[in-house]
This record gives sequence, structure tokens and C-alpha cells, in this order.
Amino acid sequence: MQNHPTPTGNPPPPIEPTGFFTGVQIRPVIVGIVVDYIATQLAMAAFIFGYLAKELSKQGEVTEELIQKYMTTTEGLMAALIIGGLCTALGGFIAARRAGVLEIKHGAFVGLGSLILSFIHQAMLEQSMQLPEWFNFLSIVAVIPAGALGGYVAAVLKSSGADRRRQRPVS
Repeated sequence: MQNHPTPTGNPPPPIEPTGFFTGVQIRPVIVGIVVDYIATQLAMAAFIFGYLAKELSKQGEVTEELIQKYMTTTEGLMAALIIGGLCTALGGFIAARRAGVLEIKHGAFVGLGSLILSFIHQAMLEQSMQLPEWFNFLSIVAVIPAGALGGYVAAVLKSSGADRRRQRPVS
């Protein structure tokens, strides 16, 4: 018994893998990177100011040395890592919401762009703080997943919003 399919007239579409950059919109990614950078700078400044306000009552004078000394402690480094990760997730979320498609991919690209921007920022500084290797490793490894996490949250919120619209009765 032979199977003879009936021709439809249109050839089947070619099987092609999607590319790494397929579907990525550059504007939402740039907006996400800018949001990440600005939010990180503002949040770190607010954190340092909050810490220094507490220290002012103890020591009387705030110096650049005091700031650098605190930022090299484990508490200061972990606070910087958490603040940076949350701000990158925020940038990934914003980029994913603006793009509206491929949310996790857009968030991950925000993380990649933020990583590149942070390398450029560090290279332009005249004098940078000597940070422990574990902190450098964690901050490099965590930035892309943090952006992807923001994109994931945007995708979850998008799908939950779509589910609500489908369940609403039509009047």
C-alpha cells in the first residue's frame, strides 16, 4: 500500500533555525539599559547616603575614605550586588514590556548591554576600587540572568493579563 499525498500547490516552508538576534528590537533594549544604569546609580547613592547618615551621628565627618572603606566590606559588597541585580531586572522588565514579544530574550540583552556598559564605565574611571575576585565573578555571572528574570516577570504578567481578558464575560 503506497501513500500518495495530494499536492497543495505551495511547497512546504523551509526549516530554518531562528537566529540569536531574531526578533530583538534595539530601542527597548537601549531603554532598558538606560533605566538599569540610572536606577543603579540613584539606588546606590541613596543607599550610601542612608548609610552615611547613620554613620554621621557616630563619627561626625564623612569622607571619601569612609565610603570606600564601607563599600569594600562584605555588607557593602552584598548590598551593591543586590541593588545592581534588582536594577538590571527592572531594566529587563521595562525592555520586555516595551518590546511586547520575546520578553526573556529582551531582558537578557539588557543584562548583556549593562555588562558591556559597566566594563566601559570601569575602564573610564581614573582610580577604581580594588574589589575581591568573588564579587567581580558574581557580578559578571549574575547580570545577564538578572535581566532575563526581569523579562520573565514581564512575560508572566503579560500572560496573566491575557488570561484575565479571555475569562471576562462578554456583555
